[in-house]
Amino acid sequence: MILMPKTTIIAGGFAVLLLAGCQRDEVQVYRVAKDETPAPMTASAPSAPLPPGHPDVSGAPAAPAPALDKAVSPVTWKTPDGWKEVPPTEMRLASFKIEKNGQSADVSVIPLPGLAGNDAANVNRWRGQVGLGAVTADELQKSAENIEAGGQPGQLYDLVGTNPGSGDKTRILGVIQHRDGTAWFFKMTGDADLAEQQKPAFIEFLKSLKFVTAASQVPPGHPDISSAQMPATPVPSGPISHEGQPNWQVPAGWQEVPGGQFLVAKFLLPGDAGAQAAVNVSASVGDGGGLQANVNRWRGQLGLQPIAEILTTDVPLANGKGTRIDMEGTNPQTGKPAKLIGIMVPQGDRTYFYKLMGDAAVVDAQKDAFVKFVQNVKY
Repeated sequence: MILMPKTTIIAGGFAVLLLAGCQRDEVQVYRVAKDETPAPMTASAPSAPLPPGHPDVSGAPAAPAPALDKAVSPVTWKTPDGWKEVPPTEMRLASFKIEKNGQSADVSVIPLPGLAGNDAANVNRWRGQVGLGAVTADELQKSAENIEAGGQPGQLYDLVGTNPGSGDKTRILGVIQHRDGTAWFFKMTGDADLAEQQKPAFIEFLKSLKFVTAASQVPPGHPDISSAQMPATPVPSGPISHEGQPNWQVPAGWQEVPGGQFLVAKFLLPGDAGAQAAVNVSASVGDGGGLQANVNRWRGQLGLQPIAEILTTDVPLANGKGTRIDMEGTNPQTGKPAKLIGIMVPQGDRTYFYKLMGDAAVVDAQKDAFVKFVQNVKY
């Protein structure tokens, strides 16, 4: 039986008692700031103001917004034939104009730090820009087209309506993708026929994107450990290498998949009705940037604000202890509840990071197996 201390956390003026069994009463109290997650826009108001802290992504003139430092989060692309790159506004990372047979279209690339609101709310705002009514997140999911953007899965929304100003037939092709704490908006807006003609070029443009993970977006000295904001089923590409992995026993039902160059291992954990979570395992020299920096990075992946003091519990191991952090927030892609459990395990000159993140129900169902998995690892 795993014995844990009893812990109280005071947040926003309320005290919550967490009890996990104990040999003796040990109460740890941490005072933290109350979480303030962005309030999503209601589905019935497509013309409502943008989510808090979200600049206008419509392409229309807007108040200056913080520009992304290209040296911090660079991305490259291949410009399609017939696209003219033009100077971007302060909010945009890139802008393109397409003109043909008297018709025109505008293409924008806009990165915004944080979650930048709920995805469904942003797509419904786009719908409002072409005179369409708002729909539910489930309806949007059904209408989305699966595409690839910068080597990761994405969903494209093809919206046809009218320009409110001119009454002309207008089309929006839009993609929202979340990478390392930044929401990326790729959008083509213009005359409907031209946008339809340029749709294949737009998809090829998205495929050509190449992202470079910014060192400043992770704690100093720590490689990227996010893999993705929320688990997405990758396409296996050949045998999975186990070189350099510790010795562990994988729980039943966990599917090991390629994890990328920064992960020691990655597992997908399926749930009911398509819900899933993922376990990422990474390692870093030293402490990987420290507890606070890593925890606040994880909090950002769930739409939570950074905090100064961190609530942790000890995880007893065969040769020492790990540090466990539990979080609840929101999946930025779906707006549905999500959870994260992270365990940091120091081993000699390095630290191993184990992260279980995904659908709240799947995380709840797998948390005991996850903790046992970490406890039984032999280094």
